Amino acid sequence: MNHIQKRSKFAALFAIAPMYLFTLAFVLGPLIYMVILSFARREGAWGVSADWTIANYIKIFDPLYIEIFWNSLKLALISTAAVILIGYPFGYFMAKLPPKWRNTAMLLLIIPFWTNALIRLYGWIIVFRANGILDKILIKFGFIEQPLKLLYSYPAVIVGMIYILIPFMIYAVYASAEKLDWKLIDAARDLGASPFYAFRTITLPLTAPGIFSGIVLTFVPSMGLYFIADVLGGSKVVLVGNLVQEELMNAHDWPFSAALSVALLVLTGVFLFIYRQLTKSASLEGLV
Repeated sequence: MNHIQKRSKFAALFAIAPMYLFTLAFVLGPLIYMVILSFARREGAWGVSADWTIANYIKIFDPLYIEIFWNSLKLALISTAAVILIGYPFGYFMAKLPPKWRNTAMLLLIIPFWTNALIRLYGWIIVFRANGILDKILIKFGFIEQPLKLLYSYPAVIVGMIYILIPFMIYAVYASAEKLDWKLIDAARDLGASPFYAFRTITLPLTAPGIFSGIVLTFVPSMGLYFIADVLGGSKVVLVGNLVQEELMNAHDWPFSAALSVALLVLTGVFLFIYRQLTKSASLEGLV
């Protein structure tokens, strides 16, 4: 019997070994290399010296870079808040649809995302450019007299972020709302609870895990989606991702770009820690 158990354990270890090897080679390895590189010095046009220093991290505290980090954080918070306001009702009511219409809604939601994100963003250029589709509609109905020129602006980048990230919130909320026992809401209404009170005391707490998951899936990527700022913001909106790309590809300052990446990783790590604490608190409140 012990021989059979040993063989089973060996088979299980052999089955999961490729996953661990892949993680070590392509996830943990590059992260360790990036951290080590962030303490090096730039040497020449492309070179790096092993003269260890913390100057790259000190440089991050320059007011210019602090402002870029703050703009990235602010954009991520605004985009995440907008995604919650739009995505939560969509995911919630999609879960209440009959199975036939629910599958149709899911299909219609996912079809546009079979196309490359960069190509879809270029579609927004047609909408936002001066005398584009949006300007023509607003002028025709008398809302504006002159083109808005929204392209290459902060609002355009926010719209692009929402457009790219909103499916993650919708599906996260849908996964929680689909498991919701609707009889609890009906019972609350039968006992005299108003629709808002039933939503606040039953629906919202039970779908909170979906909201938290959606926040993680939207906030964390929004900190590094620099191509959206490139396409819709031009040179007027600079995020941390744009700064890393500039230092890496144009300035060829690999150590500083690595330090920026580590700082961004730490910032998102702090957010994930806060997320875990909030989910634990929500779980404990649910048990109480």
